[in-house]
Amino acid sequence: MKRKANRGTGFKYAVSKIVQFAATLFVLSLVVFVISRIAPGDPLRAFYGEAVERMSAEQLADARTRLGLDESIFTQYINWLSSAFHGDFGISFKYKQSVTEVVSGVYMNTLILTLISFIIIFTAGIFIAVFCVLREGSLADRLICRIGVALGSMPEFFVALILVLIFAVNLGIFPSSGAYAIGQSENIADRLYHLVLPVMSIVISHIWYCTYLIRNKLSEELRQEYVLLCRVKGLTQRRIIYKHCLKNAMPAIVSIMAIFLPHLLGGTYVVETVFSYPGLGSLGFESAQYHDYNMLMVISLITGFFVVAANMAARIINERIDPRTEYGETVYGAENTGGTYEK
Repeated sequence: MKRKANRGTGFKYAVSKIVQFAATLFVLSLVVFVISRIAPGDPLRAFYGEAVERMSAEQLADARTRLGLDESIFTQYINWLSSAFHGDFGISFKYKQSVTEVVSGVYMNTLILTLISFIIIFTAGIFIAVFCVLREGSLADRLICRIGVALGSMPEFFVALILVLIFAVNLGIFPSSGAYAIGQSENIADRLYHLVLPVMSIVISHIWYCTYLIRNKLSEELRQEYVLLCRVKGLTQRRIIYKHCLKNAMPAIVSIMAIFLPHLLGGTYVVETVFSYPGLGSLGFESAQYHDYNMLMVISLITGFFVVAANMAARIINERIDPRTEYGETVYGAENTGGTYEK
């Protein structure tokens, strides 16, 4: 009976998460759709270019009818939503082809840039946090903290421009734009070569954010009672941190990773624009600039999908690592010290 109850609770929990996920994407699509439509600007200019200035009133009206822009915002949204459920997200006003075809040609660039930056930031962030905790209060710890705060205070576009000025303009070591050289789209080495400056810009701007949070969490863990017991057993500080504190802090670190994802995506989009890197960020900037409604909708939904999915995945992983948080319940144990020990 208990197992059936757990299964029923798990099923309700999964259904509630799916409903929340779908509702969030629905609200996001509605908000983006309405804001993009009421924003000043004419999407016909993106579709017809300068020819729109030579079109008569009748031709303009006919063009709006063909693109479905002559109907009310509510009707336009219902039509778009109905087509989206069938996999048709419309055409790009700027590129004159299916939105999905345009996105499929650049999304991998953004995925590669984000994934590499994400791995470097959290791998280096954990090691730097451990280094600072092992030497908490020392000159090295204070120096790293001050440098980290200074770097974290600089916006991505400023860091990107500084790196371009130094390494691309003055030294000429790395390229200042693009994802690969002409005709080198299949050359992995050339792609990595073009990724150096964009990745550096993202890492420099964001690494201290996660390092600071992880460092604080590890410092809190070192003040727990089980750490005192580990010290009594003769374990070194380094072994306590790597074997116990990191394990117990992992649910919090996973949550930090989920919270960090929106910041990382936002920074990635900014860096893509600065470096003219062909990805979702630069494509989204163009779609907003040219009032390419359909393209803007898809990019917003893709971004929202990954942000919401990452947060929900973090919650599920959190519950697997720490069963006390499963299904939102808290289990109180008088003898639970939150640690594991070894002889």
